[in-house]
Amino acid sequence: MPTLSFEFYPPKTDEQRTQLDRTADKLKAHAPEYVSCTFGAGGSTLSYTSETVRHLHQHHGFDAAPHLSCVGGSREEIRELLRLYRALGCKRIVALRGDLPSGMGHPGDLRYASELIEFIRAEHGDAFHIEVGCYPETHPQAEDALADLKHFKAKVDAGADGAITQYFYNPDAYFHFVDAVRRLGVEIPIVPGIMPISNFTQLRRFSEACGAEIPRWIGKRMQAFGDDVEAVRDFGADVVAGLCERLIAGGAPALHFYTLNLAKPTQAVLSRLGQ
Repeated sequence: MPTLSFEFYPPKTDEQRTQLDRTADKLKAHAPEYVSCTFGAGGSTLSYTSETVRHLHQHHGFDAAPHLSCVGGSREEIRELLRLYRALGCKRIVALRGDLPSGMGHPGDLRYASELIEFIRAEHGDAFHIEVGCYPETHPQAEDALADLKHFKAKVDAGADGAITQYFYNPDAYFHFVDAVRRLGVEIPIVPGIMPISNFTQLRRFSEACGAEIPRWIGKRMQAFGDDVEAVRDFGADVVAGLCERLIAGGAPALHFYTLNLAKPTQAVLSRLGQ
């Protein structure tokens, strides 16, 4: 079984904080290599992210990696965050371009993830292990698949140590992507991002926004289950566990789970994998 990592998002209410603690306690048993914490659009969760990273590290004992976006932030704001994360003992950062929120005109001093990575390296050398994002099914805003591959290579050339993919349900998309970037000379580990299926309506909405394709056969089976929540969850866990088995057999170096701050969907997949 390859190493595991989990993604959480910063809670904003007491109820959400309790939920995160409960989830973190349950997933701790799976001994993740690290956990990551997302960054809100346009800095809306600026303080929430650092507070959550501090809590995950100090209270739960995780190696916690903040997501850092260059959208809407000045060099000085990013510099301050990097100092804070270093002081908190963070050894890893997930460096992303991020999306410009609607109605927000200022993209920030750094326009691309590759510029953010160069900035982190210039400020802190090798103090941080830098993960970046990638899209096996092509970024929804990319001109074409080849341009997307070149953008990814630029991030690697800027100093990325590893990559985490957007989620997908077709393992061939991952294997084709890895083969394509290896031909471009990219050698860093490319870790598949795994999205467990618990709420299919929500998943369909997410997928339309981020360009992840839900295979037609999965969608049709989900429709057939209707309001049978248990059947949807069992089928979803079987599908995602099968995907993970294919990825592990094909040489995926690790698995990164998008938990949505819920333990059960991820645990259902891991239990099918013998974890």
